[in-house]
Amino acid sequence: MRAQLRKACISAVVGTRLPRVKTAGLKLLLITVASALIAFCAVGKPNANHSLAGDNPNASHAVITIDYPSNHTLFPPDFAPPTFQWRDPDSAATVWRINVFFADHSSDIEIKSSGERMQIGKIDERCAKAGAVPPTLTQEQAADRTWKPDATTWEAILRHSVKKPATVTITGYPDESMAKELSRGQVTIQTSRDPVGAPIFFRDVPLISVPVGEKGVIMPIPSEAVPFIGWRLRYVGETESRLMMQGLPTCINCRSFSRDGATMGLDVDGPGNDKGLYGIVPVKRETSISNEDVIRWSSFAEERASKRFGFMSQISPDGQYVVTSIENPGSHIKDFDSRFYNGFYRDYGFGQVFFPTKEIFAWYSKATGKLGPLTGADDPAYVQAAAFWSPEGKYLVFSRAAAKEPYHDGQGLAQYANSPDETQIQYDLYRIPFNEGRGGTPERIEGASQNGMSNNFPKVSPDGRWIVFVQNRNGLLMRPDSQLYIVPFKGGTARRLDCNFSRMNSWHTFSPNGRWLAFFSKGRSLYTQLFLTHIDENGQDSPAILVENATAANRGVNIPEFVNIPPDGLVKMEAPATEFYRLTDAAGELARKDDYAGAALQWSKAIEVDPEDGKARYHLAYALDKQGQLEQSIEQYRKSVELDSSNAAAFASLSTALAHSGNLNGSIEAAKRALVLNPKDVLTEGNLAGEFTGDGTDGRSGRAHPQRVGAGSRFRGCAQHARYRPRPCRQAR
Repeated sequence: MRAQLRKACISAVVGTRLPRVKTAGLKLLLITVASALIAFCAVGKPNANHSLAGDNPNASHAVITIDYPSNHTLFPPDFAPPTFQWRDPDSAATVWRINVFFADHSSDIEIKSSGERMQIGKIDERCAKAGAVPPTLTQEQAADRTWKPDATTWEAILRHSVKKPATVTITGYPDESMAKELSRGQVTIQTSRDPVGAPIFFRDVPLISVPVGEKGVIMPIPSEAVPFIGWRLRYVGETESRLMMQGLPTCINCRSFSRDGATMGLDVDGPGNDKGLYGIVPVKRETSISNEDVIRWSSFAEERASKRFGFMSQISPDGQYVVTSIENPGSHIKDFDSRFYNGFYRDYGFGQVFFPTKEIFAWYSKATGKLGPLTGADDPAYVQAAAFWSPEGKYLVFSRAAAKEPYHDGQGLAQYANSPDETQIQYDLYRIPFNEGRGGTPERIEGASQNGMSNNFPKVSPDGRWIVFVQNRNGLLMRPDSQLYIVPFKGGTARRLDCNFSRMNSWHTFSPNGRWLAFFSKGRSLYTQLFLTHIDENGQDSPAILVENATAANRGVNIPEFVNIPPDGLVKMEAPATEFYRLTDAAGELARKDDYAGAALQWSKAIEVDPEDGKARYHLAYALDKQGQLEQSIEQYRKSVELDSSNAAAFASLSTALAHSGNLNGSIEAAKRALVLNPKDVLTEGNLAGEFTGDGTDGRSGRAHPQRVGAGSRFRGCAQHARYRPRPCRQAR
């Protein structure tokens, strides 16, 4: 209709005969006015500070603040309709007119809106019942009015704002007659020529506060909430995310994809939440994570007693190698808290922090099945962490700092994120050639090092020109002050990205075409949300755009990664490799209820799935022992320590069982092994010193007297037998 009015206006002006005037100056004035009218009608767009046609252009009005999208926002051409948000300072405004003006002279768009209040969004009732803090709106969000264009309107806006920006003007009125203008605001937006072109795979997590945990255990959510974790795929042109998998009994954490999207690599929490497993999985339309796809880092340990686990492992662009962080060979590190600082906080937004202080890089070859240190990134004097590949696989970019103990004597207990009581560490960024596993000399990256900050999580753009990394005061990744920076791959001046919010910006990923960066932030809500920004050939970024409805309002987006697959290239996932953990969880729950017969049955099923798991046999032995099946329990205790010779509690329990069976010599040997592994086990030490050196033995045979070893014996059961507890979940928050 506006185009028709424009034509009529021009026709009217052109068709009007100028009056005959004799004064040349006056005639020139009339011609100038007529020309101005024609130009005005042709453009059809009033000055931004003026009201729309029909209102008094000299009338004063309040200024509407448009909170989203920001001015000069760039949208992908394959993006779903966004929700416009604005605050109107005039409380008398009850209806708004939205006008979209295009610089390509196509027809303007005019919409009337009631300006619905901003809503919190969908709530996951399971998380709410489990103790998730109800999400709330900020003061500004509570004042926001909203409008979401329908699909047809949005398609028109995208189509006509490619070459030049479109101007969206929002005008407030007191009533439906829209006769009196009260307020006005405007924003310019534009459509990029670059599509996103690929979906984003992410973990969908509940954020539920837990009591302060023990050192060395990462548990940001209660164990019973672990099955609530989901894995989703989001095409940005759709209005909701697709659920791929949920209900697993264990955590699948850091993941990466080969450049062609054909292979997925993922950390899997093994027994004891030790990140002891890694999956290299073919990506198919229906993807299955089977036992054949999973490797155990401990199988590469130099010592049987060593417990090896990886951290932030990454698969190479060609899918043939994996780089991971492991303990220093020969360091005899056996547990998480020997390598990592770990803190718990009573804040569901930033409930836990963990970062490495001692580790080196190792690389795994899919072809050879071997794991070895990466020369140049294996110096025990440093902690080498969080390596990422360059797009062609020639280089690794990583964080490095001087190695230190994760805790020190007299250290206070940190009560909040970025507390001075946290172990302090600042990483610098380095790059190192991979050379098919031969490594090389690490080079410090200028602009991302020696700046008094911690520089970490470096992602290289697909064209190899840029590194986008996280900078914060202490530790790495998801800290409250995490900000995204960009620096040339060869080093130079780093620049803070414009897309950053004031609170936590982290865990970013480049689209396959290199033009879009997905990241998550807590800038709008403590429940982490997913955003996009455009990165041009000069490394300039655009204002952040929200990927709406990525998950429920009381859940968080976690570890997003672009995956280069065709539409519907991944529709479903399952993880039969986690069946072992489902069975062990069931067994543990039965044991806590003192149903040892039922627990033994479930442990036996778990051992059928994984006969090489020493801890499962240990728990089975204990369940059998509690039922009085002494010989069967001894058999399982023996198999347990054969498979896991680092389990002091298994040796201590074996010692107790052998003593009850009358095998004193075997009991003494098992007790000695237990004390070598755990010298602080006063119970086993007392058994060994008191019972076997006194009247409890027969000096001729060396066997224990039955009347002295049994129900009435001073030989006590092993107090350090750890009753099974569900695996806590390691997750980024």
